[in-house]
Amino acid sequence: MGDKPQSEKFRAFRLTMRFVVCALCLMLSAHPAATQVVANPISGCSGNTALFNPAQGQDIVVPVEFTVSVFAKGLNFPTGIAFLSQGNGFEVYVLESGHGLPSRCNDQSQFGSGDFDPRNPFTPDILVFDQSGRLIRGPMAKPTPSGGLQPEGPAIDLAFERGLQGGRLFATDSNQATHAHNGQNNSSRIVTVDPMTGHVTPFITSLPTGDHPTEQLAIKDGWLYWSQGSTTNSGVVGRDNGGGQNQADIPCQDIVLSQNVFDSGSGVMTSGYSPFGVTRPGATVKAFEGASHAGVCDGAILRARLNDPSTIEPFSWGYRNGYAIGFAPANHALKGGLLVGEDGPDERGSRPSNGAPDMLQLARQNPDGTPDYHGWPDRFGFLPSSQAVFNPVGGPGDDLCVPDPSNPPSMCTLASLAQILREDRPIHDVLAFPPQPVTSPLATEAADSSFTGIDFVPDSFAHGPVRRGAALYALEGDFGFSAANATAPAPEVGHEVKLINFNTPGQPLALLIQRFAHNTTFEQAFVDGLRGFNRPTNIKMGPDGCAWVVDYGAVRDFGQSDPAAKYVGDINGPLVQIPGTGVIWRICPKGGG
Repeated sequence: MGDKPQSEKFRAFRLTMRFVVCALCLMLSAHPAATQVVANPISGCSGNTALFNPAQGQDIVVPVEFTVSVFAKGLNFPTGIAFLSQGNGFEVYVLESGHGLPSRCNDQSQFGSGDFDPRNPFTPDILVFDQSGRLIRGPMAKPTPSGGLQPEGPAIDLAFERGLQGGRLFATDSNQATHAHNGQNNSSRIVTVDPMTGHVTPFITSLPTGDHPTEQLAIKDGWLYWSQGSTTNSGVVGRDNGGGQNQADIPCQDIVLSQNVFDSGSGVMTSGYSPFGVTRPGATVKAFEGASHAGVCDGAILRARLNDPSTIEPFSWGYRNGYAIGFAPANHALKGGLLVGEDGPDERGSRPSNGAPDMLQLARQNPDGTPDYHGWPDRFGFLPSSQAVFNPVGGPGDDLCVPDPSNPPSMCTLASLAQILREDRPIHDVLAFPPQPVTSPLATEAADSSFTGIDFVPDSFAHGPVRRGAALYALEGDFGFSAANATAPAPEVGHEVKLINFNTPGQPLALLIQRFAHNTTFEQAFVDGLRGFNRPTNIKMGPDGCAWVVDYGAVRDFGQSDPAAKYVGDINGPLVQIPGTGVIWRICPKGGG
């Protein structure tokens, strides 16, 4: 496996630290309440384990003006959180997402009695806590033969119509069956959930489903907004998309395809925005081709009126996966605009790339009501995707890779690696030209850092480095498709929370970005048993004035970035979820919360 570029001194230091941590783990093994070894429960997958010991987050570094605590732990892949006023206090709604990542070890049908087993950690549900952390309802909305959330998952987010004051509780879910087969195309949806009974009522159905389903929610001025991720990694359906069976991307405007077609091996060539194996170089693809509803497309921010779900329209598009969304306050430097955290492409599929950045974008409609356009799939951040800096290096997720574990770091045979380097470099354009001028990002973030949540802080949170009007964003971290995004001794970016301070309204826009909360090792916690983050997948400011960080838990991955995090067992990969390792963290100003 490809290790991180690092000096021998740093390597020796890390190995020494792991030896020390392992020794501590042996001492703690007599106290299972402190450190637990948690395993994936699917037959044949139990070798995939995690050291789980959140304690009170003592290994999370935050500014001295703040404290970290655990609100809830031992959860199954939480991704969404919402708050509801209740008397003099509040309730906390946590969405557990279920089967969200590709591996036989995450297949919900293989646990217990399968899809409708009420104990199944790989199917989604909602838990309700009081403000002290006591579970008062749930799991509710669990899949049943007659309703509930969809069993394949993932469910992603939830939000109350009137925020803390309640109203309808919206949630997103899908029957994605990530990459295992034809993942129930167009199975994503937005539903309402009864906050007392968990009864699920569909609101908008038949939304695109592929690599990325219907994701995060935001509500403003009578509109429901949501991030609708791209159905592919790169604008082209490859073998990484359910063996080629998953649906093609859907454009929000008319586009003209380039003359390029993309090779998945065995004679299969595919054009962008087309089904697997279909070539149509130079063709015009009409807006919304392949959609089940008027106004539906992907790689986009969509919206519909709260009082009429038929009014779907694109608000902004040209994102690979604009997962994280959050509206700025009206009196902010962003003037109430929608900030989007976009996750860039991976090294995989028929159009692989390496080192593409993640991006902070400002989404808005054009004056004529059309969506603005942010450049994907042919532009990564400020640069064309054809720039040599994004050239693939060859890896186990590439369609043309013939596996050879004896040939690190690519893990491909020499012949197939040579084919990748010959055919896929430079990265070829999907479109003949962009459908309109490209809106550039506000800022870029490290490759594979993975935006998963954005929220703006209240004035009461402005202490130390945090200024009024600041935003916090969560970074889930990489999944090991590529090497680490930093060269030692510089730390990796990911598995953390970052801070953005903005200029004063009325001045030229400026963003000042810095780390806010991270583990002492800058790595995920489960490998070494740290009392800290694994995969922060959302962040919301709570009614107590604290930042609530939703932590998905431990996932074993391809191991390209951190070999110690690699999944166990050649048939088990590539991304093995470990139930019971999710956490809800609170980061509060000292003396507050």
